[in-house]
This record gives sequence, C-alpha cells and structure tokens, in this order.
Amino acid sequence: MSKVSKKSLIATAMVGALALAGSNIAAADALTDLQKAEAKIFKQSAKSQAKINSIYEQTQDLLAEYRNTVDEADVLRGYNDHVQRMVDDQKANVVSLQRQIDSIDEFKQGVVPLMYKMIDTLETFIKLDVPMNIDRRNARVANLRAVMDDSNVTTSEQFRLVLEAYEIEAGYGTIFDAYQGEIDLGGRTLTADFVHMGRIAFVAQSLDAKHSWLWNNDTRAWEELGDEYLKPVTDAIRMARKQLPMDLTKLPVFAAGAK
Repeated sequence: MSKVSKKSLIATAMVGALALAGSNIAAADALTDLQKAEAKIFKQSAKSQAKINSIYEQTQDLLAEYRNTVDEADVLRGYNDHVQRMVDDQKANVVSLQRQIDSIDEFKQGVVPLMYKMIDTLETFIKLDVPMNIDRRNARVANLRAVMDDSNVTTSEQFRLVLEAYEIEAGYGTIFDAYQGEIDLGGRTLTADFVHMGRIAFVAQSLDAKHSWLWNNDTRAWEELGDEYLKPVTDAIRMARKQLPMDLTKLPVFAAGAK
C-alpha cells in the first residue's frame, strides 16, 4: 500500500469515528428528551392521581353525609310518628274530658239544690235534737251556708263538707263526752259542766257540784235532779275527761215515749 493510501485510510477512519461520535451525541439528546417527556408525564400523572384521590375523599365524605342524612330522616320519621300518636291520644283525652265536664255541669244542676236541702234538713234536725255542743253545731251549719255562697270553693268540696257535717252529727249518737259551757235555766244563765252519753243522757252540773240538771227533749227544757244524782254526774264528767277509769255509773234517762 502506498503512503497516499494509508493517509486516505486514516482520514476515512477519522471520518468514521467522527460520524460515530455524532451518532452517539444524537442518541444522547434523544434519550434526554425521552427522559424529560417521561418526567413530565409522571408529574402530570401524579397531579391527576392527587386530583383523583381528592375527588375520592370528597365522594366518601358526601356518601357518609348522605348516609347520616338518611339515618336522621329515619329517626325523624319515627319520632314524628311517635309525636303524632301522642297528639292523637291527647285529642282523644280532650274529647273525653269535655264529655266529663259536660256531665259535671249536668251533675251540678242536680246536686247543688240537693246540698241546700241537706243543709236545711241538718239545721232542722239540730234544732229538734238533744242540744249537746249546740253552739258548735249551729256554727257548722252557718259555715256550710257561707261555703255554698263562695265561688272559690268547688262543688265537690262543698259536697264533701256537707257529708262531713252529717258524719259528725251521726257521731254524736255514740260519743261519751264532757265540756264546759253556758246553761240557760229559764232566764238565768250560768256556767256549768255538761256530759252526754250519745243521745241517751244529757246532763249538766254546776261548777260547785251542788246542782245537777237533766235535759228533757220533749219539753225542750232543763229539769233539776235530786241530790242522789250529784255524785254519779260528777263521776260521769270525770270519766268522760279521763280523770277517772271507766266504770258503771247511775245517770237518769228519759224512756222512749215517756211523758
């Protein structure tokens, strides 16, 4: 090979090397571009994933809120049904109460006149009865009449008081009692001790225990007793006051129908 040829080969080799180097540089630039494109795509993908995650979280929150709303609606629906049943029951009670009020008004129309008749009857009975505790009994009748005129007292309370007065009057027939009061001896009044055994015997004794009297309900007057009754009457008064133990004693009585 000539020297010229060797030079030409060397030049050719150098050209090839340069061509190869240029090829490598071009490949490197393409790789860089590819990497940049991949990085950009990855970055955009990350942003998209972040958006997807955010949308998913919002969706979960909205779903939970929806479920809570549905649950609350069910609770409210159940509560509303409960309230409606209560309202219906109250309406029924109102209707029932109105019927009762109407019946009470009808009852008042019948019972009020009856109470007045009962009070009149009670007053007449006391006037004809043995007059033990007469002042207290007359005061009770006067109080009943005042109660009947008091608008602040209910009809039921008025009726209760009238019945209570009748019960008290009935009790006088079984009470053994002694008390102190004024005795009217036909124009002469003095303080005396009174004792009664139900309605069987009603006697009085002066405070000095020197005089005793028996009530005669037929003549509506007091009749003086003999001295033989002074001690029995004194003992009866003391037994009624629990100052002596209960024992037999002798008290005068008027036989039924006796004149």
